[in-house]
Amino acid sequence: MATMLDYINEEEAILKQIMMKYQPVAEPDLEQLTTLLILATGSSYNACLAAKATMEKIANISITIEEPYNFNHYGTIPNSVDAVLAVSQSGKSASTIDAMAHIKEKGKLTIALTGNSESPLSDMVDYLVDIDMGIETVGFVTKGYSATVLQLILLSLTIGHSKGIVAEKIDFYQRELDKVIDKIPEIIEQSNHFFERYEELFKVSSRYIAIGYGPNWGTAKEFETKFTETVRQPSQGFELEAYMHGPYLEANNEHILFFIETPSVNLARSKKLRDYMKPYVGKVLTITTEKSVDEGTLGLDINCDEFVSQLALVIPFQLLAYKIATTKGIDLNQRIFDDFDRILQSKI
Repeated sequence: MATMLDYINEEEAILKQIMMKYQPVAEPDLEQLTTLLILATGSSYNACLAAKATMEKIANISITIEEPYNFNHYGTIPNSVDAVLAVSQSGKSASTIDAMAHIKEKGKLTIALTGNSESPLSDMVDYLVDIDMGIETVGFVTKGYSATVLQLILLSLTIGHSKGIVAEKIDFYQRELDKVIDKIPEIIEQSNHFFERYEELFKVSSRYIAIGYGPNWGTAKEFETKFTETVRQPSQGFELEAYMHGPYLEANNEHILFFIETPSVNLARSKKLRDYMKPYVGKVLTITTEKSVDEGTLGLDINCDEFVSQLALVIPFQLLAYKIATTKGIDLNQRIFDDFDRILQSKI
């Protein structure tokens, strides 16, 4: 039986395979795209949040991300929206399918990003992008998350190419993506050592918080999802400034704070908050693309553009989620709530 760890170890090969297949091709339907609405939930939503700033920068578009169930019942489509992108790894999310059915009636261009090209979602859109990551039987998605982020960035390169963005810009981001993907085995090894250093602390901790900015706001939210699903202790991911507007008030010595950092105009503010919080919580740890400066820092030492750093910085949290759950005695191969989808009809 495959485990979450098996899929983490497959990520380098899967992402390299995606990159090898990718060729920017001009798509007439995407040439005039300036405003994109994305519908996604769960880890798909987190992946979209992680890719949003990168997509907007590369393709010169404006993106709004909505939860499909809420949008379907309470949302409206502004006239300014050129296209709607539905993201679902399974392609069977009932709320996403229902929302897209209503959107089709509005005459908007519809796009699906899914790992199942024969799914109900795939059959109802104008433009289909295959996540192309094979089968992931474990419910706690890891390689599917990373492949979704990568495909969203590549979609933005396609949109950019279709709009006439210079080839040098596309080449730059392809090189940066290759650089990060090449480092994945080393990141996994570094993350294993980091876990071993703090295993006893992780084993007894009962509250986990991650704080990120820019593309890694999405990384913080995926941390929240993965730790909630696997470690099954209170876990939250915050955008840097949002944490400073109230959530810090609950801080106590039972909290572990993870700061997700990469060189940016926001780095100094993150460091200032990190230093301030140290006396008030059980432990402050840093996951960064820069070099390690102390034992509380997992430094990946990758000189990469901030807008592709989310592909690197999510890997430690995927591995830590699996390792911490295991050290707490949680058997992730033991299925729970088996009747949930059937009774709640969240998937078809």
